[in-house]
This record gives sequence, C-alpha cells and structure tokens, in this order.
Amino acid sequence: MLTLSNKSILITGGGSGLGLAMAKRFAELGARIAICGRTEEKLNRAAKEIGANGKTVLTHVVDVREYDRVGEMIARIVGEFGSLDGLVNNAAGNFLSASEDLSFNAFKAVVDIVLIGSFNCTQHFGKYLIQNKRPGVVLNIVTTYTQTGSAFVLPSACAKAGVYAMTTSLATEWGPYGIRLNAIAPGLFPTEGAWSRLMPGDASLVEQYKKKVPLGRFGQHEELANLAAFLMSDLSSYITGECVTIDGGERLQSGQFNTLAQVMPREKLKEVFRMMKPKKSS
Repeated sequence: MLTLSNKSILITGGGSGLGLAMAKRFAELGARIAICGRTEEKLNRAAKEIGANGKTVLTHVVDVREYDRVGEMIARIVGEFGSLDGLVNNAAGNFLSASEDLSFNAFKAVVDIVLIGSFNCTQHFGKYLIQNKRPGVVLNIVTTYTQTGSAFVLPSACAKAGVYAMTTSLATEWGPYGIRLNAIAPGLFPTEGAWSRLMPGDASLVEQYKKKVPLGRFGQHEELANLAAFLMSDLSSYITGECVTIDGGERLQSGQFNTLAQVMPREKLKEVFRMMKPKKSS
C-alpha cells in the first residue's frame, strides 16, 4: 500500500469514469492526488470519494485546451504539494458519427481536447521537471484503435494517434532528463458518460460487442487502475515509450467500431447516431 507514497499525481478528467478510478487507486497506494476538469460540482463529488480515508485531494477547474490556464494549474499544484511527480492525460471527448456527416467544429472539439489538451499539460509538466532537475512520469490514455484506426470515430482516432506519437517522441527526447512517458490503450470499459455516446442502446448490439471480446466480458475499472498504478510507480522504472493494451483480446478481432457497418445498414446507423447525440440545453 506504499507503492505510490510520497508521490503527487495529477489526473486530467479525474472527476468521473476511468479518471476517477485511477485517482482512487493512486490514493489507496499512498499518492497525493490532484484532479482537474471543467465542472466544479463533479470534481467536488469525486474529491469526497477519493479522500474518504483522509487522503489529500486537490481539485482545479480548468479547460485543458487553454494553455496559460493549464500552466497556472501546474504552478498551483506544485505550490500546494511541494512537488508534482506524475501526470495522467485522461481528459477526452468522443462520439459516434459517419465521417461524411462530421462538422468542422465537432472534429476540432475532440482534437483540441485530446491532442492539444494533452500537449498543454505535458509540456507545462515537462518544463517544471526539467527546470527543477526532477524525474517524472507521464501516462497517456489512448485507445486500441490508435494504430489501426476505426470507423465512425475519426476525430478520436486522429487525436489519439497524435497523443501516441507524442508519447514515443518525448520518451526519446526527455529520457535523458529522467522523464518516462507511457500509454494505456483501453478496450471497452463501461463508463457513465462515454458509454452513452459510444454504445448504441440496442441490447442485442451490446451483446454482440461483448462476444467480440475473447475473454467474454467488458473491462472493470479497477483492472485499468491497477495497470495505471504500475506504470506510474517505480516498479516500472525501466519502461518508457510503451503502449500497453488492456482489452481482453478485443483488438485481435477487428477495429473497435468497424463491425457496426456489418450489423446495421448505413442509414439506420446514422439514425442511431443522431439519437445518441446529447440534447442541447436551452
């Protein structure tokens, strides 16, 4: 339970889903935790969960697309904790859409959050480490279709591919500073937010997705959190530039969303995608 003791770790998008699961696990293993996101209420709820056993939790409301605001956040965390040892780039956006129906703004929004946001956080964190001659760890959450691509999630595929390239590029460039960068490529892990945007509501389709996974089930949050804890810790001190897939073997079957086109006519798919779009608030 001391695996991450004396380490301070920032998790972007840490207010819910896999980000929250990782934050809770890191705290259980002794880390001081900072989480950020765009919704204060969500962050406060998450902080109560993470800090249930008296753990130190710092919350910061920020849009990771805003470079200067991210720099202010890093400075604040360092000021409050005295140091910052790890960063998890988990903040993301994704949805299903036929690529010919994508608007420019929809494509840009996902790329800006995933790729630009990850760069903003990583560069500010890297500058801090290099200037203070400190080692550190960056963990990027990518996807199983980062290298293969996938139908109907073009913005995410493009953005995550960029994050993967950043991981390997900086692992080489920043290795001499003692900075490690790795990535995790999760398969299907049900989460309250992303699941509703990426999994058509038809129960039979959900079962078809599950049958694609050789292990016969979807991932559990604690399984990903345990892998993340290992990669953030000194137990993996000689691992850098690596992307670890955790998907129950799903990638061995096909790209994550490619089979949608095989189980449903294209026009029907488009109708389903439109129904899955979140309704705009008045």
